[in-house]
Amino acid sequence: MLSVDQVAYATSGRFLLREVSFELRPGELLAIIGPNGAGKSTLLKVLCGDLVPTSGGVVLEGRSLRNWAPLQQARCRAVLPQESSLSFPFTVLEVVLMGRGPHTRGPYDGHDREIAWAALERTGVAELAKREYPTLSGGEKQRVQFARVLAQIWEPPEAGHRYLFLDEPTNNLDLAHQHHTLNVARRFALEGTAVAAVLHDLNLAAQYADRILLLQRGRVGAVGRPDEVLSVEVLSPAFGLPVVVTCHPCFDCPLVVSALGRDAPGPVATASGSGC
Repeated sequence: MLSVDQVAYATSGRFLLREVSFELRPGELLAIIGPNGAGKSTLLKVLCGDLVPTSGGVVLEGRSLRNWAPLQQARCRAVLPQESSLSFPFTVLEVVLMGRGPHTRGPYDGHDREIAWAALERTGVAELAKREYPTLSGGEKQRVQFARVLAQIWEPPEAGHRYLFLDEPTNNLDLAHQHHTLNVARRFALEGTAVAAVLHDLNLAAQYADRILLLQRGRVGAVGRPDEVLSVEVLSPAFGLPVVVTCHPCFDCPLVVSALGRDAPGPVATASGSGC
């Protein structure tokens, strides 16, 4: 399990996170939502060790994250950033094989290649394996990078659990691939991986997350099941937007609809609508 205790993070004299506490549990998908600038990406960087908290702490598997060597972390946790810059003409297969780096000290062997192919197939990009990465579309690159991070934690570690951190994993993806990506992440959670995903689409969060954490101005505004967090009372003040929350017609989860008309002057902080 990953525990976050009273974490704060400041840069240039400005706090981006304040008093953030929660747990990320193996076997769950936790969606992190909130307005622009709420601190979502900053929080994810703290969780994966890219940023050191100004105060408070993060404990991974009973041990402070500060006491984990980078290679140890890399063998049990993988991170998909918002953007991955790569201009060299590596093939797609070579990019995905990079995810196996923490597990090998020499050339990639047959086992590494089997895992890379399995990750390519699960993310639906196996047909791109021989393509040069820079020639891909934005959505194709995103899916290849997703395959790379899955290859990194494809197998459970000898001790402990796997952790998968996704920062806006549906960026540049069409509707079908958004759902495919989150279905894959959900499958990893069902296999025992702890998954944390920053999402902007509240309805995707409602459909795929076990729990949702709402950040507001760097603080935890709410955390709980989708039906607990995705309510008019929570969302309207958080986003400054009138919303209607109703029952999803196909799934047992909330459905969030903006109540702001196209001719309205702009976001307001009043609530409207009724819950499920």
